[in-house]
Amino acid sequence: MKGKLIIARHHESEWNKLGLWTGQYDAHLTEYGFKKSEDMGLIIKDIKIDQAFASMEVRSIETLSCILNVCNLEKVPTVHSAALNERDYGEYTGMNKWDLEKSLGEEKFNKLRRAWDYPVPNGETLKMVYERVVPFFLKKVLPALKEEKNVLVVAHGNSLRALVKYIENISEDGIADFQMPFGALFIYDLDLEGHILNKEVRETKSQVPA
Repeated sequence: MKGKLIIARHHESEWNKLGLWTGQYDAHLTEYGFKKSEDMGLIIKDIKIDQAFASMEVRSIETLSCILNVCNLEKVPTVHSAALNERDYGEYTGMNKWDLEKSLGEEKFNKLRRAWDYPVPNGETLKMVYERVVPFFLKKVLPALKEEKNVLVVAHGNSLRALVKYIENISEDGIADFQMPFGALFIYDLDLEGHILNKEVRETKSQVPA
């Protein structure tokens, strides 16, 4: 397919800055997050964006707006969907991550953050996030790529981990080692099933305590 898929994680939110587990809490970007979101737009300014997607959460929407505005692409058709929302961290939402790491222990904490199907009290596993993200991708995003449109998706650390697992055919064990960086944009060429043919990474250096 000629259409390129560009994916990006929202930049620093108010809760990222505080080290709090955000999940589906609707935190705005910080001043630094707004500035770095504009920087993200500048490094893809050479690519014509034809369609954009974002989650329903404000930090994703603000990041997308910054990217499009700095590229003078305010009129690009945009779709917002809860299917792209961040993982629900249930009872851990709003807790300080590093205090929680101390109380749970490093091994359990890492499984909680990264594992494929590790339970969260009243929340979602990564597997559950995958089960909403990938069908949305196949139904809404992939058809636009097949129409030779360049598509930008701005979402969250875990919803993008789920998407990358599908795109790059990463195993259930292997996805634990993958993290979507702040400030990075992945630019993919995909086959007709939405799997990777080529990948380019562009990045603006970012320091986020998350």
